[in-house]
Amino acid sequence: MDAVAGIASDAHVATDICDPIPVDTTESPDFGFLPKSLTTQCRSLIESYHALHGYACLPDILWKSRLGPFIETHDELQQLLRKASTTRSAKKANEGFAGIATTLLSLEILASSFAGWSAIYPEAGSKAQTILRRNNRSSQMPLMEFYLYPPKYLSSAAVATLIPPPSRQASGKNTPYVGERAQTFEGGPALAAPASAI
Repeated sequence: MDAVAGIASDAHVATDICDPIPVDTTESPDFGFLPKSLTTQCRSLIESYHALHGYACLPDILWKSRLGPFIETHDELQQLLRKASTTRSAKKANEGFAGIATTLLSLEILASSFAGWSAIYPEAGSKAQTILRRNNRSSQMPLMEFYLYPPKYLSSAAVATLIPPPSRQASGKNTPYVGERAQTFEGGPALAAPASAI
């Protein structure tokens, strides 16, 4: 559990890549604006991945992505981290770390306009961009990179799980679809596979 301690106390320690990103501590937003449908799909993706690969690597993923300072300056995430890192129950710890990753992945997806989510929820997209920009993270999407675009291949199954619900898609607008983005990475169309295939 070294990574857990790293997240909790690593706000001012340099990594081998570069110094940690400074974080704005003036405001700790409430993440209740995140669309439930998006957070549900992100949670499903994260749980599907870790059901196959184990949850032990999840604190490590957050730590190596240098998300510790961001987590520590947001009350809601800090509380989840404290509970997850101090509980004796592996199940509760896994749920806590998955909750943190779900919130962060949802923010990244909204802020990056991935799959048209910010077109469907423009206010939420704007808030997500503001939060990440305020914390100097607007150009960094480490959890999207990890879960959706792992090195060497594009996870079509993972990407397919994050397609917005059809009933909420903006009518009459040309909403970008995941397949279009996948083509730019693979050179071919994305295959829509179930989340269980991750």
